[in-house]
Amino acid sequence: MFPSIHSGGPCIDVAGCIRPSLGMTSLPTLDARKQAAFNHARDGQLADAESTLQSVLRESPRDLGALLLLGDVQHAAGKTQDASRAYGGAMQVAQMQGGPMPDIFKPGLQRAAARLGEYARQYESFIAAQIPPESRSPRFDQSVDILLGKAQIHLQQPTKYYFPALPQIQFYDRSDFDWAPALEAQTHAIQQELRAVLADHAAFRPYLERDESKPHVKSHDLVGNDDWSAFYLWKDGARVEENCARCPVTAAAFDTLPLDYLPGQAPSVLFSLLKPGAAIPPHHGLINTRLICHLPLLVPGPAWLRVGNQTHHWKEGELVIFDDSVEHEAKNEASETRVVLLFDIWRPELSLQEREEVTRLLGAIAQYSGEAVISGN
Repeated sequence: MFPSIHSGGPCIDVAGCIRPSLGMTSLPTLDARKQAAFNHARDGQLADAESTLQSVLRESPRDLGALLLLGDVQHAAGKTQDASRAYGGAMQVAQMQGGPMPDIFKPGLQRAAARLGEYARQYESFIAAQIPPESRSPRFDQSVDILLGKAQIHLQQPTKYYFPALPQIQFYDRSDFDWAPALEAQTHAIQQELRAVLADHAAFRPYLERDESKPHVKSHDLVGNDDWSAFYLWKDGARVEENCARCPVTAAAFDTLPLDYLPGQAPSVLFSLLKPGAAIPPHHGLINTRLICHLPLLVPGPAWLRVGNQTHHWKEGELVIFDDSVEHEAKNEASETRVVLLFDIWRPELSLQEREEVTRLLGAIAQYSGEAVISGN
């Protein structure tokens, strides 16, 4: 039994099908065919109903009532993939309309949305039966989530400078970096130097410092806020000698690392502190020729970093390397302070010539504009 306007269903009864609606024409021939399609469906003649509705939609492809009825007919016939296309078309037409949705269509659209969700779950179960999630490689599993609409496609979108043809990798495997084990091995010594700095409450400054000479159109709560604060060993391409003297082991650890040296701009090396409950909102980094590295030093409880559609939970002493030109955010959900040692390195895919060219270009831009292309991270 197909629902009628009187039973709270969509616009698929006699009155509803001849009522002009979003994308409908008022031509008698179309109305008569929609009437006939409804009668066919009511009498169980689903093939005839489907054929008639398809003829209507060839002339009036945005007829919302006809799309909803076609989805209902195909669903009743067990043709879920066809019904999915009809219901999906109905949802798109509904989104395209500029004003409020007429009440007559709301029950049908709600049913369409529910059935689309049902089809999606069935499809996911089918895929899982063919290739069980526990057997999938990480990248392939991510591709399936994107296919199923459970994850978005996140690409590099640096806000200042884009270098083309670089791989779209959100988190890098730290085992691909030969210098990583030596740095991780110094975690305990670096933690000791950090604790000495933390005892000096004035040592940390807000990571996002307010510049009163610039407009604050995109300003947010963390600007000038020490909920996210920093103690710099290197800042904008220059060693902070006083702070390096306070942390000699930490400073020396970077003597042989492939930091992205850009005079007056990079690298930055710092203890990055997030207070309990502090959250860094989603954003993109400034350039895509670098990677950001975190060596977690104090992780007293739940704290995470999302890059694109992957979320990583920090673990003390376990290096994290990621592309910050991909949308990312972070939060410290613990009841105590989280601190990582943060620094930036060249992307390993860039040749020496390309690194030199990028250095010259960003330096020239800074000279021309009087402002660094990158400042901090």
